[in-house]
Amino acid sequence: MWKQFLSKLPRKSSKSDSSPAAACLNGNPIRWTRSGNVVPSRSSTVKRTASAIFPSSVVTSIEPLLLFKDVPHTEKKNLFISKLNLCCVVFDFSDPDKNTAEKDMKRQTLLDLIEYVDAGSSRFTESMISASCKMFASNLFRAFPPNIRSSFVGGEAEEEKPMFEPAWSHLQLVYDLLLKFIESSSLDAKIGKKYVDHSFILRLLHLFDSEDPRERECLKAILHRIYGKFMVHRPFIREVVSNIFCQFVFETERHNGIAELLEVFGSIISGFALPLKEEHKLFLWKVIIPLHKPKTIGIYLQQLTYCVAQFVEKEPKLATSVINGLLRYWPVTNSQKEVMFLSELEEILEITNEVEIQECMLPLFRRIAYCINSFHFQVAERALFMWNNDHLISLVSHNRQAIMPLILPALERNIHSHWNQAVLNLTRNVKKLLHEMDEELFITCENNFEQDEMEQKIAEEKRRMTWHRLESSAAFQPLAGNTAVLIRPPLVSPVVAAARS
Repeated sequence: MWKQFLSKLPRKSSKSDSSPAAACLNGNPIRWTRSGNVVPSRSSTVKRTASAIFPSSVVTSIEPLLLFKDVPHTEKKNLFISKLNLCCVVFDFSDPDKNTAEKDMKRQTLLDLIEYVDAGSSRFTESMISASCKMFASNLFRAFPPNIRSSFVGGEAEEEKPMFEPAWSHLQLVYDLLLKFIESSSLDAKIGKKYVDHSFILRLLHLFDSEDPRERECLKAILHRIYGKFMVHRPFIREVVSNIFCQFVFETERHNGIAELLEVFGSIISGFALPLKEEHKLFLWKVIIPLHKPKTIGIYLQQLTYCVAQFVEKEPKLATSVINGLLRYWPVTNSQKEVMFLSELEEILEITNEVEIQECMLPLFRRIAYCINSFHFQVAERALFMWNNDHLISLVSHNRQAIMPLILPALERNIHSHWNQAVLNLTRNVKKLLHEMDEELFITCENNFEQDEMEQKIAEEKRRMTWHRLESSAAFQPLAGNTAVLIRPPLVSPVVAAARS
């Protein structure tokens, strides 16, 4: 590891070796021994000679260990590149006691780089940008170990303890440097786009599958800054993220960074110009809406709902497509997921005008009626709690002629047969609300329900009597009798037939 580490360190001429600035190691004064070795003077750590860390022949030629304040302004760019080359060495953190001195040195070097970039004293040259992207790629872009966790249903995955990256002490500084590098006014986007290219962005997006939530938070901020600074890469970023979403929905149903990617896209969607482009509408229909399909929706439901709400606020006519999409992916056997859908549906209805949902009003409230009659008390409760929303009550009031005949029968069935007392109390409250809204229509719907129930009972009785007659008739008839029965000869393969002949 030392040979690899030292190969990154440039050598200077003997003239530069004797400069006063060279008599400094990581910003700490050093003293020379009679043997020609140096000893860093550190008050907080145990003193050790430089020969215990580096061979004495290369100690005086370690340019990257100098501080930026200790070199002339004209040499700072070269020192910046030297420090970047030094930080390209990646250490193994599986053993915390291995290469501790080198790890501390790299950490200090990264801190120096962050301080220099944050100062923004001069424009970045192309060689500085190239060396920076090379260092970012060396440290960040890596293959993740195979995931050994099983798939989770709903929000249960949130209870699992996250797995943290062992090398985070270095990775965090590299991410901080990348963020400040992208944000810096010293970075010319026209030059930077040659190195922060499609390949760099693609590999960066793949890092969102990291199991360390700290890394995903850093990536979220960095992706947002890249999207804002490099406008030429925006279509590519949207395309790659769409592919990640589609692969998650239709193939793997397994990805750690869906919530973070959706959070970034929530702010991107809010910046879409009006009227919305067809490309953005297709993104809603073919990518965002299908994200309601996976069982693990509970992990990213909040971010997904925000994205959907942004589209509806931008263009209210999309409300019909959104509601139809929810009804299409409505869960049948997953009650926890059904409660989530009801919550999202209520948020969408709050920002929707009644004119925009006329086309989907009947299937929408038919689904709400089914949820009211659910034997799972949480689903029934959540559906009944929606009637505490003033916007929903206003929507029902203006369309009560179509909605009340759908909802009132569900309420009556709950009162007659539901097992949960809390659901029964909520049902009575909603029934009272509808009665006060339009008493005449309420009585008409109630009479129609009683009539339908009577007709249904008569139909069930007729069906029962019909089956009873058939059973009685079959009991007194012989099994075969004179009824002709078609008997097909058994199928024999040609080989067996030839053997018999």
